[in-house]
Amino acid sequence: MELLGMSPLRTQVTGIATVLVMVALVLVPRGAEARKGRVLESFEYTAISCRGHSASITDFGGVGDGKTSNTKAFQDAVTHLSQYASDGGAQLYVPAGQWLTGSFSLISHFTLYLHKDAVLLASQDMNEWPVLKPLPSYGRGRDAAGGRFTSLIFGTNLTDVIVTGANGTIDGQGAFWWQNFHRGKLKYTRPYLIEFMYSDNIQISNVTLLNSPSWNVHPVYSSNILVQGITIIAPVTSPNTDGINPDSCTNVRIEDSYIVSGDDCIAVKSGWDEYGISFGMPTKQLVIRRLTCISPYSAAIALGSEMSGGIQDVRAEDITAVHTESGVRIKTARGRGGFVKDIYVKRMSLHTMKWVFWMTGNYKAHADSHYDPNALPVIQGINYRDIVADNVSMAARLEGIEGDPFTQICISNVTIGMAAKAKKVPWTCTDVEGITSGVSPRPCELLPDQGPEKITACDFPAEPLAIDRVELKSCTYNIG
Repeated sequence: MELLGMSPLRTQVTGIATVLVMVALVLVPRGAEARKGRVLESFEYTAISCRGHSASITDFGGVGDGKTSNTKAFQDAVTHLSQYASDGGAQLYVPAGQWLTGSFSLISHFTLYLHKDAVLLASQDMNEWPVLKPLPSYGRGRDAAGGRFTSLIFGTNLTDVIVTGANGTIDGQGAFWWQNFHRGKLKYTRPYLIEFMYSDNIQISNVTLLNSPSWNVHPVYSSNILVQGITIIAPVTSPNTDGINPDSCTNVRIEDSYIVSGDDCIAVKSGWDEYGISFGMPTKQLVIRRLTCISPYSAAIALGSEMSGGIQDVRAEDITAVHTESGVRIKTARGRGGFVKDIYVKRMSLHTMKWVFWMTGNYKAHADSHYDPNALPVIQGINYRDIVADNVSMAARLEGIEGDPFTQICISNVTIGMAAKAKKVPWTCTDVEGITSGVSPRPCELLPDQGPEKITACDFPAEPLAIDRVELKSCTYNIG
């Protein structure tokens, strides 16, 4: 590992000298005066890429007192380290401390690493949050018709970028933003904690995200994304604090994460109404596994409602949800267009739910009044199997669109334990078509039981996606 400003030869010589100094100290007689050697701390992590250069935020004037703004220090560090993009890349180390900062942008071939006791504190000074234009596939902001505040950690047109650590913390201090949102005082959409646009080869891992102003992790118009081992926590009543939202992205892997949220733990998106249809970039080839979710007012996994560019080939397995409104939720409406198809879910364990399955074609939130009511979504090839749930109020609420039914639904090997005060009719189904096998309580007539011999009828692809073949490297660094 080459330290900044040192050649590989000098680094090697320095390392040898350090060892010799430490040996000399051991050999000095007890009680003799001696100069203390420099103690190096090492840390190791796995990543898609290791870096040839490293620096600390303190090298650029960073102050971790929780009061001093470090926005300039972070941006100066990134700008300085950009010189190494074509020479092995660079890593910015954030040591223990509370590092107050506004939005800052990353670069290609770059790693942001947070010490286990490092906390990035999001500034509450709106002047430290530049405003961007609305996303082209949305046509407007989510909170207001205008633009949107730049995310805390942001990047666009990047390749090979990593945000990781030893479970260091990124605290969005969202209460400030939630209050302004509820009071209608925001001119622009609230910032997210991490967002990468038009980027490729992204890793977000082993960090804790707290109290995001809005969505937590938002890769958009990007590909080859690994989100792994992250914890996301926000009050369950906080507005729109979605966990991880892959949006018009390809080849995404989300795994081994824990989310407590005021909205969907994972929301798969691809643009809104006529803007998403025109932009035409689907989310596809998405893997979600080993997710734990708590979200009393939303879903463990939501598909939509902004799905106008299409969603295809989503594979979810080994999902646990507790005190969550629904296990899997598909949200769409007339005017959305697009499609949700080839969805595969298996091995869900659900505890205290309002619904296990919810599909609706009546989710009426539109970007504006210019949507085409004749733009009908295609919902087909939805496969759920091997699911156990208990303390459930209602097994399923499946509502397609009149004249545009949701088709090729397959549900098998599902056992749902109903709550003591459950709805008298556990299934409601309209404008849907499909089959079931081995499902209890008995599904609606629109999903006829095919008998026990069809209990494995619902598909789940055996062939892994390309993102599953990504191999991580072991990276080791020394810090003084």
